[in-house]
This record gives sequence, structure tokens and C-alpha cells, in this order.
Amino acid sequence: MEAIIQWALDHLNYWTITLLMAIESSFIPFPSEVVVPPAAFKAAGGGDLNVYLVVLFATLGADIGAVINYYLARYLGRPVVYAFARSKLGKALMLSSEKVHNAEVYFDKNGAISTLIGRLIPAVRQLISIPAGLAKMKLLPFLLYTTIGAGLWNSILAALGYGLAQVPGIETERQLIDKVSVYSHEIGFGILGIVLVVGLIYWIRRYRKHSKKAQPRAGNTVTED
Repeated sequence: MEAIIQWALDHLNYWTITLLMAIESSFIPFPSEVVVPPAAFKAAGGGDLNVYLVVLFATLGADIGAVINYYLARYLGRPVVYAFARSKLGKALMLSSEKVHNAEVYFDKNGAISTLIGRLIPAVRQLISIPAGLAKMKLLPFLLYTTIGAGLWNSILAALGYGLAQVPGIETERQLIDKVSVYSHEIGFGILGIVLVVGLIYWIRRYRKHSKKAQPRAGNTVTED
């Protein structure tokens, strides 16, 4: 993995960004933190990269990887997906039937919007397209939600990389990755907390609305003499 990371740092361009983010978005474990922030860091230093195009190509790569997962899950089916997760190769790729099951539970609980929200949550990001494929979610909404979620996450990573380029003491991509690894996880869990709070508020408001509708209105009851 170290050799791959070093290669990625030495060959950062729009095509390698797309390729590596496609890998990151598939079932192959590869951290986006070693792609987007260093690319944005390089853009901030006056290199041959533009930070907006970094986000664009990173999101394109994420879409490609997600669609690969989606179609594999859709056409191979649940038994094959779970068998692969339990296999030696699956374990080598840090997959497990428990992880796939948890992703399915998350998708079933939250519906199609989970393909957007899941892109912002650590440990869910790479797997959320699998239950979408197993559930045979329509491709267009899946691609729309995935693009929005991946675009938001890549924008956060790019902003970190670009902003940290101005911080004294961070002069190399390696130093940047160490900082981003800490901040990105904190941001990811912070976003998860916000999502949970918003979801709770929405549920409470919906519950109260239905409760009011269920209550009989005063004066509507008719008494018989």
C-alpha cells in the first residue's frame, strides 16, 4: 500500500485522480484522503492542477467506481455478493458479510437518500452502492445521489488540502496526509451527527403532525338525544 500511495503522490494528474477515486469508490480499499487533498495541495502551490477540476475528476472517478459496485451487486445477486465477502479474496480486500449486511440495513432503513448520505460517512462510503444494486434501485436516482454525495465529500477534502497548504509546517504531501487523516474522520463523524439530528427533528415534526391529525377535533362529535 505504501508503494501505491507513493506512486499516487508522484503521478497526480486528472487521469490518475479519476482512476484512483474509481478504485476508492469500488470494493477495493483505497483512501480518498491520499488522492484529493494532495491534488488540491498541489493546486494551491501553483502546480498544473486546478482545484475545481480536481473535485470534478475525483467525483467522476467516484461515480465510475460506484456504478461498478452497483452493477456487480445487481446482476450477481445477494448469494454471490455474500459468498465473495466471506472468501479469502474478500477478506484480503477488507470485506466481510457483516459489513455488507450493515450496509444493507443502513440502506433499507434510510432508503434511496442513503446513497447520498452514505458518501459522507466513514466505513459506509465504499459499500453503500452494493445494497443499492441488490435492491435494484433505479440507475438515474442512484447516480444523482452518488454524484451529489461524492461531490460534497471531495469538496471537503479539496478544501482541507487547499487550506492546509497555507499552514506553516506543512510542506510535503506526507505531512498533509497525516493532518487530513485526522480532520477528515472528525468531519465525517460530525456530518453523521448533523444528519442524525436533522433526521430526529424531521421524525419528531412528522410524528406530531400525524398525532394532531389523529386527534378528533373539538365540536365534531355529535350527541344523540
